[in-house]
Amino acid sequence: MSTAAPAPAARLRRIAGKLLSAVLVLLVAASITFFVQLLLPGDRATVILNIRNGRDQQWPAEEIAAINHQFGFDRPLIVQYLDYLAGLLRGDLGTSYTEFRPVTAVIGAQLLPTVVLTVGALVVAWLIAVTVTLLTVRRGRILGGIGAAFEAFTASLPHYWVGMLLLVAFAVQIPIFPVIGGDTPAGTVLPVLTLAVPLSGFLGQVLREEFHKVLDQPFITTARTRGMSDAAVRLRHALRHAVLPGITLSGWALGALVSGSVIAESIYGRPGIGQVLVTAVNNRDVPTVAGIVLVVAAVYIVANVLVDLAYTLVDPRLRIS
Repeated sequence: MSTAAPAPAARLRRIAGKLLSAVLVLLVAASITFFVQLLLPGDRATVILNIRNGRDQQWPAEEIAAINHQFGFDRPLIVQYLDYLAGLLRGDLGTSYTEFRPVTAVIGAQLLPTVVLTVGALVVAWLIAVTVTLLTVRRGRILGGIGAAFEAFTASLPHYWVGMLLLVAFAVQIPIFPVIGGDTPAGTVLPVLTLAVPLSGFLGQVLREEFHKVLDQPFITTARTRGMSDAAVRLRHALRHAVLPGITLSGWALGALVSGSVIAESIYGRPGIGQVLVTAVNNRDVPTVAGIVLVVAAVYIVANVLVDLAYTLVDPRLRIS
């Protein structure tokens, strides 16, 4: 007769599997970013000299050789690759071609505003989606139709269009918020809404469908027969079960919001890694671009781990699965 493995051992195996998957994903992302920079047109040493001197020209062979030696471009490719991976293990993402300082310092100086923007957008998107769901699902055909139409409309909106509309409406026509607010609280409102409004449509569509299903479950009928009010049934029972698919979607959304921050930060002139990425791409600063790619990949991984934790908090039955 086989016996079930102890719960702690099962949890440890699950955690180890998650960590191994995370390491493999980061290894693949790091490998892709390393080899993609080799496929870009132009010699890397020439690109660095052009950036440093602010002009494009043919450089003497001795200057090219000096740059190749400084950055290790003259070593065998496999050695460069292994050194790159070893540097990642030490937290070294290389040196910026344009700022001539570690990429970790370049990204780290701008990371907090992006984190505030993306987390704030995710929270606001959830608040909008939950509010619309609670107020419109099973509230009659008119309210239900309005809620479904709102979700479909907002989900179809591109971030850039939403950002420009909010900027014109609430910073130019009705000057409630600053046009360029930096990372001040007032200057964060419109960028957060730019990312949150389209995401709320996606979350709302998932919540609406699941909410309909949950309201037909027997335990909802039991709660109503015990005299529980409609609001209590929706908040304490239906919503708790309906949010699970939305939590799954949030894992993808958190990484997508980091990518979408490029648009919001560009429209509103906010600091953040989005602005750093735009500058790095324009200047062909490959190490900085590669570093941001790895940061985004890490965000996706962390988001998936947080999704698993959120699942167990919302539904304790999943803790033993």
